[in-house]
Amino acid sequence: MSAPPSPAPAQARSRRSLGARAWAVLAVPALVVILSLLLGAVVILGSELIVTGRKFDPWLWFTAYAALVQGAYGSTDAVIQTLVYSTPLVFGGLAVAFGFKAGLFNIGAQGQFLVGALGAVIVGVALADAPAPIAIVAATIAGIVAGGIWGFVPGFLKAVSGAHEVVSTIMLNYVAVQLLAALVSGPLKVPKSPSPVTYDVGNAAFPIVIGATGHIGIILAIVAAGFVWWLLFRTTWGFEIRSVGANPDAARYAGMRPKLLIVATMTFSGALAGLAGTSVLLGVSHSMTSSFGTTVGFDSIAVALLARSNPLGVLPAAVLFGSMRAGAGLMQINAGIPVELVDVLQATILLFLVASPVLRRLLRLRNVEAGITTAAPSPGLGAGTAP
Repeated sequence: MSAPPSPAPAQARSRRSLGARAWAVLAVPALVVILSLLLGAVVILGSELIVTGRKFDPWLWFTAYAALVQGAYGSTDAVIQTLVYSTPLVFGGLAVAFGFKAGLFNIGAQGQFLVGALGAVIVGVALADAPAPIAIVAATIAGIVAGGIWGFVPGFLKAVSGAHEVVSTIMLNYVAVQLLAALVSGPLKVPKSPSPVTYDVGNAAFPIVIGATGHIGIILAIVAAGFVWWLLFRTTWGFEIRSVGANPDAARYAGMRPKLLIVATMTFSGALAGLAGTSVLLGVSHSMTSSFGTTVGFDSIAVALLARSNPLGVLPAAVLFGSMRAGAGLMQINAGIPVELVDVLQATILLFLVASPVLRRLLRLRNVEAGITTAAPSPGLGAGTAP
């Protein structure tokens, strides 16, 4: 009879196993960011060669990246501004990642973002003179509900008619843009204003809790990430969502209702995206123009992919993208590099993420889950067994 292994080798194997799992999770995102930065450096140097009448500086890429970091983290105010930029990306990334877990590609985060902000400004302006706690809670709930309704529509269409959520959410993005422009230019417009703009939300604005611009939405974003993680991995509903995302047929065989889960998932995803718009409206702008909007909805897709659909991974991914936005201005001032380089970096990150199967093969990473996973049907799957 052989003796049981000693505790020391067992602990060593456990540490090696933990290290292997950490490497499998972090390797691809880290490599994607590094490759994107390298490609960005090539773009900077290439543009230097094209511009005439300017002395070639082989270290311009380093100057640009140093200014980018300094603009994002060079002072306390810069760090707070980075967190402010990151906050809507956390909500939006959670919205897209939550849909991914159910096998749904929510391209409509931008439209849900706009409709959520629209709902928040309507209620916020109506309660601008009400007590702050009442006004803030009511406007926030209005934004969440409005975004949820905008997410419910494609979820309902997919469940009832099989309409693909990618097509329906893209179409609803354009509807949201026109709806916002029509309302802000019409019934919500401040009379006799030179350009279409709504009234200020007044007491419905998020209170500042950090520095000069750090509003309470930063804390809400962290709480939301923890809540979504708990919901997905510690509740029955979260298990059913992940099961439907892995294999709808097997989930149905196990007694789940995929159509109902699809509607609920898209509604909850839209609510999170609506909260992203609410955080910008109540925390930053406090009013809305007919051209209100950012790239948050589309950046959220890249954030969710970089986080590999992990709600806790959305936090660092959103901070990375927020850092780029926050530091872009100083980069342009110090290095003369247009702020559009940030868009190039984010686009290359998305490009390399799409090519992540190749990167995993190069890194010899096997059995590593991507952002969206599918599983083959299991003939022996029964109730209470995870697909």
